[in-house]
Amino acid sequence: MAKSYKRREDGVVYSTRDLGKYAASSSLPTPKSDGVVRVGRETKGRKGAGVTVVTGTPLVGAELAALAKQLKKSCGAGGTLKGDVIEVQGDKRDQIIALLEKRGWSVKRVGG
Repeated sequence: MAKSYKRREDGVVYSTRDLGKYAASSSLPTPKSDGVVRVGRETKGRKGAGVTVVTGTPLVGAELAALAKQLKKSCGAGGTLKGDVIEVQGDKRDQIIALLEKRGWSVKRVGG
């Protein structure tokens, strides 16, 4: 079976010639959110170790990374930022909910 490649209307499959034009016109995508920040706990795929997961924040890029750093520092725990999801090691739901409510966001506790 032969591979089929999709071509743009101008016939170009890949070009670095107009990279600047496309990069300048694109902006950071806004996250799809209903205005509620959700804070939950997950253990799946972590050998039983739980992490606190924060989703639905209205921030992107560097602002989201700064929020993740602030949450980890205030909880005294490690963690990571995966896409638009903040993970903080341990069960820190109550602390994180309090911090996010101070920012004026609507926060919902999800899961158990």
